Amino acid sequence: QVQLVESGGGLVQPGGSLRLSCAASGFSFRTYEMRWYRQAPGQERELVATITIERNTNYADSVKGRFTISRDNAKNTVYLQMNSLKPQDTAVYYCNAFAWGGIRKYNYWGQGTQVTVSS
Repeated sequence: QVQLVESGGGLVQPGGSLRLSCAASGFSFRTYEMRWYRQAPGQERELVATITIERNTNYADSVKGRFTISRDNAKNTVYLQMNSLKPQDTAVYYCNAFAWGGIRKYNYWGQGTQVTVSS
């Protein structure tokens, strides 16, 4: 059974930091590209950060220089270190695992973790 379980969300003041974790199970983690998305109330889900199998990373312009995505294949876990948080970073953050298997697409989601940036 595939599972992605996010943790580490919460309430933080502007300028603060949080580290999100996503623990994966039920699939071959090291062969999947891992992503973090977020969705604010009334807005569409947006891609925040990506880390490939080769550990290449990519970020949305809005978080470049503040967020860092990393992965630990030995622990089947992907992380999102978020620094210098802003109120506009408030959203539900979702972990996503993605891979192509021939012509079939494999796409798994976690349940999300709330991040609120407020004074």
